[in-house]
Amino acid sequence: MSSVRRAALVLVAASALALTACGPSEDGAAGGTGAPTATPPAATPSTPVKPTKPAESSKPSTPATPSKPVKVPTPAKPVSPSTDPDYDVFPCSTYDVTFTASLAESTTSSYLLKITNKSGKPCRVLGHPVVTFGDLDGQAKKRGAAPGVEDAIRLAPGESAYAGLMGGLKGPKSKTVSSIAMTMDTESDLEQVPLKASTPGFNVSEENSVTAWMDNAEDALSL
Repeated sequence: MSSVRRAALVLVAASALALTACGPSEDGAAGGTGAPTATPPAATPSTPVKPTKPAESSKPSTPATPSKPVKVPTPAKPVSPSTDPDYDVFPCSTYDVTFTASLAESTTSSYLLKITNKSGKPCRVLGHPVVTFGDLDGQAKKRGAAPGVEDAIRLAPGESAYAGLMGGLKGPKSKTVSSIAMTMDTESDLEQVPLKASTPGFNVSEENSVTAWMDNAEDALSL
């Protein structure tokens, strides 16, 4: 056999061997019992991890309802003083004044009575002075009308008011006293200390009378 022919045979044999090796085995052919090459299982996608919910911030506690403020009572409005300058002026009493008696007419035994406000505040001079005679009972009668309370004399500190005391005629029943006592009309039951004045030889009878308080001596002696 020539070398060319041997070479051709070797080549054919090699080709057949190569085909046999590369072809499917009988078991792997269609309809064969051989197990096909295992296909790698599809990767099961991992379940995505749910993102962790951010921790819920703790709910702010409901602020406590503030207690209702205690209602402070409205202070009472101060009472406005009256515009009347005399609204708080009280009647004069013997505690507020000094007292003197001066002989005004010797023939009639008449005396001028004078009071002066010695207190540090004004007071009202009401009505007539209440005049009594030493240890004798009774008092001088009121002579003439006196102004009402609203028109009464307002006696400022240091100011004076006057009244006229008329002596009685001498007679079988008349008596004389050396002093008189005086209290003020206060239109109240205020107890007062009687103020005394010297009245030498003053004649006391049923005719004694006294005028209301005046703001001047002349008017007090003319009634």
